[in-house]
Amino acid sequence: MSGTFVGVRPLLHASLRQDRRRIAPWIALITALSVSSVLAYPWVFPDEASRAGLAMTVEGNPAFSLIFGPARELTTADGFNAWRAGALGAFFAGLMAIGIVVRNSRAHEDNGQAELIASGVVGRDARLAVAVAMAAIASVLLGVVVSVATIAFGGEAGDSITLAATFTASGLMFAGIAAVTAQIGSEARAASSLAVTALGVAFVARGYIDTSGAADWLIWLTPLGWLEQVRVADGNDWRPLLACLGLAVAAVAVAGLLQSRRDLGMGLLPPRPGPDRGRGILNPWGLALRLQRGAIVSWTIALAVLGVVFGFLSTTVGELFLQNPAFAEAIASGGASTSGLVFEFLVTIIRLVGLIAAVYGVQVMMRLHAEEDEFRVDPLLAGAVPRTRLLASHAVLALVGPALALLISGGVVGLTAQAQSGDIAALDVLRQAAVTIPAVWVLVGIALATVGAAPAVRAVAWFAIVLSFALTILGP
Repeated sequence: MSGTFVGVRPLLHASLRQDRRRIAPWIALITALSVSSVLAYPWVFPDEASRAGLAMTVEGNPAFSLIFGPARELTTADGFNAWRAGALGAFFAGLMAIGIVVRNSRAHEDNGQAELIASGVVGRDARLAVAVAMAAIASVLLGVVVSVATIAFGGEAGDSITLAATFTASGLMFAGIAAVTAQIGSEARAASSLAVTALGVAFVARGYIDTSGAADWLIWLTPLGWLEQVRVADGNDWRPLLACLGLAVAAVAVAGLLQSRRDLGMGLLPPRPGPDRGRGILNPWGLALRLQRGAIVSWTIALAVLGVVFGFLSTTVGELFLQNPAFAEAIASGGASTSGLVFEFLVTIIRLVGLIAAVYGVQVMMRLHAEEDEFRVDPLLAGAVPRTRLLASHAVLALVGPALALLISGGVVGLTAQAQSGDIAALDVLRQAAVTIPAVWVLVGIALATVGAAPAVRAVAWFAIVLSFALTILGP
């Protein structure tokens, strides 16, 4: 073994023991998504008529293709599972891998653990190798657990194994991407943000291509589109997975090269120096705004961009409705209108944007806990800053920021849709965004309550968002 990789085995063993409790919930979540699809299908859709109704419903709202991908085979439990769990499972697997790599590589440099590790007999490249290896092991374990559990609960063996393989492939790809961003970002948060942004762009691009009726070859422009081309339960073509593996290997190689060209604790993008005077950060409100400024700007821009994408997308879904025989007949008979169906699509989109805005608000509250956990809050509380004021400063941002971002996104969606088609009123879409704000505040309130009263169970806030997504999007 090269000297730069000395110590990989004992460090990997210790890191897996330390991180296993953070990895297990991700595997359980994705497994539950797959197993629940197989279990629910014969119960909810017991006959041909109900399955035909399912197909018509899915085809009738392009928002489903945006979120879940195209539905190729809904007459079997495995085809339904491939549609309902495929895109989401791959997205969650990517998030899991990103968290593992950044947490066990760049985050160690921020909190000083990297220097402690380096004081032993550990090579320079060992930490990055261990982080990538942990993500790879977790991704493979995810694939094994999902396939075994899905088969045990009634899934067909070949289809279940292929679906699980797409989850593993997603984890490997975004582990490599996270390894690259860990070398670029100025700190762990920046590295995570870059990697998650890449995952989000890949997911939105895949959804836009699927929903807009674009040329078939465009789906190859996004890595998550490669997984879609595996066609689980409708051919099971494993060849696209080779491209996923190639991307993972190439990304890890680039990450290793970048790591050799940067200093410990510093990313290739250096942090901006702070102001020479305190100015507006001499009180808790200004400090909270300064700490959250990056998140506020990035989330607001991201939701505004999503508004533009979804607004343009709404102009193409009308044609998709007309291509559906059942909906075309209903429109021709006057039983439905294209504008009404498009607005229903936009309502679903606003719900999805609301869930994303809730993630933004919860992240703001979690940043406060991270500051406390890293002992940066202690000097403030030792002075004349009450704990309640510090909590309130972040709580206001967590409530106001997502609300404004949601209104901006809804306004952009409405204006874009209205400009492209006079049948949609921008004010109606904006109102729909406004009535979604209280639901967002409920989810942010859960995070506020847990961070303020019981930080040990703060994961409940993330669970609430997942549950809301399941009830709001998956449930119907």
